[in-house]
Amino acid sequence: MPSRPSLQDALQDTAAKPSRSSNPKTVAKKVKTEKYVQPGRKNTKAIIGHFDPAVSKQLKMLAVEQDATIQSLMGEALNDLFLKYKKSPIA
Repeated sequence: MPSRPSLQDALQDTAAKPSRSSNPKTVAKKVKTEKYVQPGRKNTKAIIGHFDPAVSKQLKMLAVEQDATIQSLMGEALNDLFLKYKKSPIA
């Protein structure tokens, strides 16, 4: 009956072999990450601009006064702009 290697021998053999997963770069390449997108933001595109802080404050106040969201007010403003330039109101 052939002799079996001891646990010590098996551990030494394993430690001597280079592991493919020991390199962090190869591990990172194997992991696929999927970016989470909120359901309400699917198939949409952010439109941003930089304005004076007073503009932001006034827009927030208007949203509260009108019991509306900033996004709905921005959509209304964009639709008015589109109509002014004879474009379809699609916002």
